[in-house]
Order: sequence, then structure tokens, then C-alpha cells
Amino acid sequence: MNSGAASWYFGGVITHLHGQLAETSPTRIVVDCHGVGYEVFIPVSSYAKLPAVGAEVKLLIHHHVNGQDGTQQLFGFATPEEREMFLLLISISGIGPKLGCNILSSSSITGLRNAIAAGDTKTLSSLRGIGKKTAERLVVELKDKVGEATGVTGITSVTSNPKLADAAAALVSLGYKPADAQKAIAAIADKNATVEELVRAALRG
Repeated sequence: MNSGAASWYFGGVITHLHGQLAETSPTRIVVDCHGVGYEVFIPVSSYAKLPAVGAEVKLLIHHHVNGQDGTQQLFGFATPEEREMFLLLISISGIGPKLGCNILSSSSITGLRNAIAAGDTKTLSSLRGIGKKTAERLVVELKDKVGEATGVTGITSVTSNPKLADAAAALVSLGYKPADAQKAIAAIADKNATVEELVRAALRG
């Protein structure tokens, strides 16, 4: 490979990954692509759709480059709908990629779309990391882009892998101290809930 090709390669944007799932947690995974391990941050909704470690995995990617220091991070999504909503979220001033992932971990896409479409700033501001002003910006800037509400109210959950340890680990990844994460999960009555349901209940509660 000549220097020009190498420069083009390292300067390119990663849009998807297809490889072997090497490591997994509710908000972070590693994908092995021909011997190179890519760290990818994911929302809990994408974690629910992952195969077992060692299996083949395909993810859509948002390749984020920090304009200030040049650091790069990969954010992965199991479905086009997840990436589409993520891109809408990070188009809002004050919402970076990490917060965008946290929001997707705190709400289903349907619930989030409905809250925005209905102008429900109270529900939006209840999500971890979202204040009143940011909730208002979400409504003003995205209401015309998310379509009409479907009639499903509130922030709803989707299916996931029901393990209390994974739910606590997800809360730690989202900024909780380990002891607080354990306490939050233990306080939830429905221990048979999915990881996402447990995490979202803890974030709301």
C-alpha cells in the first residue's frame, strides 16, 4: 500500500463493522475484524440484539472524531432506526454522543418519538442527563422530524437479556457508583424484568 492509500485509509470514516463479537457489556463491546479489535459504545437497546460472544456480529457505526483533540470513538447500533434517532439527538446543542447513547438506553425509540411529537418536556426531562432546557430544544428542533405520535404513551421498554448483574453494570457505565447501581437495581420489585426494563426503571426512579 502506498503512502497516499494509507493516508486515505486512516483518514476514512467507519460506517459499519462486520466481525466476531470478542467482548460484551450492556454499553460497550469489542468487535474483532481480521485480528483488529474495535471498541464500540452501544445503547442498551442494541445490547439486547447481540449474539453470543464469539459469534458473527454486524453493526451500523457512527464514527465520532473530537474536533478539539482529535480523539476518535465508535458508536454502534443494531438497527437503522437506532442510528437515525441517535443522529437526530446529537444534532441538538448540548447533546454529545455519550449522552445520545445514554438517552437511547433510557427510552425506547417509540417512547422517545412520542414524547417529542407530543411536546412532553416533563417526560423528556426525566431522562438521565436531560434538563428542562435541553428537553425544550428536543421538542422545538425535532418535532417536525420524528413524525406523529403513535398513541403509545410514556417511555416504554423493549426486550433484553434479563440479568441483574448486567443491569447494574449498565448503570455503572452510565455514571452510577457501583454501590448505588446495586442499590437501585435491588430496589426494583420486578426482578424478572429485562436488563433494559431494569435500567430504565432505575434511571426514572
